[in-house]
Amino acid sequence: MRKLIVQMQMSVDGYVSAARSGLAWQVWNWGDDWTWDERLKDEFNRILASVDCILLSRPMIQEGYLDHWTRIAQRFPSDPHYAFAQRIVDVSKVVLTDKLQSSPWERTTIAGGGMVSEVQALKQQPGGNIITFGGAGFVSALVAAGLVDEFQFFVNPAVVGEGKGLFHDTHGTRLRLIRSDAYECGIVVNRYAPVAGAIDASLPRQ
Repeated sequence: MRKLIVQMQMSVDGYVSAARSGLAWQVWNWGDDWTWDERLKDEFNRILASVDCILLSRPMIQEGYLDHWTRIAQRFPSDPHYAFAQRIVDVSKVVLTDKLQSSPWERTTIAGGGMVSEVQALKQQPGGNIITFGGAGFVSALVAAGLVDEFQFFVNPAVVGEGKGLFHDTHGTRLRLIRSDAYECGIVVNRYAPVAGAIDASLPRQ
């Protein structure tokens, strides 16, 4: 069965979006000046090469996600560091929404059923893993529905003070660390898998 991977940039204090607008807390915020180090760029490309479906929310794709990476792929067609951009263009994209009847984007389909049933059906299909980069609200809904199989947090060397997080489960969510890698640009990539069962506050800590 395919896995659903969530990949998010995160601050040291656990936020994926800063409350203060205009706060430049990310080492790289998808601009032309790609300030990650070479090893992290290579790892990012490796991850994108291993998936063959991208799950998106309606706001993200309507706000220009695919248009942006299509332009980047056209600007750097022979640069191996930007191979991920062409991969985003080439793989199938699925947009979870009941507000669009058809897709104007290439290799992109609209999934208008319920989130749980649509994602479970995608997981049952053959092929590589599914990845989503979505906004905090969209990813939080996937987390709450128990649909995420792996988290990849790109932790930036910054504290934002307040903002949006992903986890709103009052029972707590236990995660198992799969891997952690530090990079010269200051980012630490932590990979986790969810562990079944809530964290019971009545149990002693181990």
